[in-house]
Amino acid sequence: MTRLPVHRERHLVSRIGWLRAAVLGANDGIVSTASLIIGVAAAAAKPGDILVAGAAGLVAGAMSMAAGEYVSVSSQSDTEQADLARERGELAGDIAAEVNELAGIYVERGVDPATAQVVARQLMAKDALAAHARDELGISRITAARPIQAAFTSAATFTTGAALPLAIIFIVPGRWLALGEATGSLLFLALLGGIGARAGGAPIWTATLRVTFWGALAMALTAGIGMVVGTAV
Repeated sequence: MTRLPVHRERHLVSRIGWLRAAVLGANDGIVSTASLIIGVAAAAAKPGDILVAGAAGLVAGAMSMAAGEYVSVSSQSDTEQADLARERGELAGDIAAEVNELAGIYVERGVDPATAQVVARQLMAKDALAAHARDELGISRITAARPIQAAFTSAATFTTGAALPLAIIFIVPGRWLALGEATGSLLFLALLGGIGARAGGAPIWTATLRVTFWGALAMALTAGIGMVVGTAV
């Protein structure tokens, strides 16, 4: 049998799993920690109290991100495994119907019926479950859920992101802390947006504006709440 020339390509979609968790974790780390620090600072709290609040927010946030990602992605994985088990049973029951089902999918995509039957039979002869998982269920090696990877990536990037606004406490004097925190954190968010966009092949300015807008909104709201609560107390 003649072998076709191999043409290998590297597509950005292969980064979806870890990139989504990384951007989410780092963004949440910067926004939540900076907002917490600004809110506490706006309430005229002492520097030591602000530092404790920021550090506690870092630890709690990292653990929350890890647990949340693990639970949510595990739920996705459980659903995928349940569908695969069901498909495995269907393949064991009526293989002819499964061939026709797969061929029907290819016909809907534009393949003529005769060729679709040939393709379906050949793919199923090699790995029937993989063929149905990919083309019927939409499950592939790239899109498969990875709970452990998502949990560790989110926790690590959250910690990294949260450490940046936390470090500003040691750099900016107390009276300018809220302003310095907001300015520095928005710069960090803009940088994160650019890096995430570059890694994912997306427009840099769009991603940068998106993350800085929502970050600025969160910081403004918590600053307002801090001032109101601080005045009331």
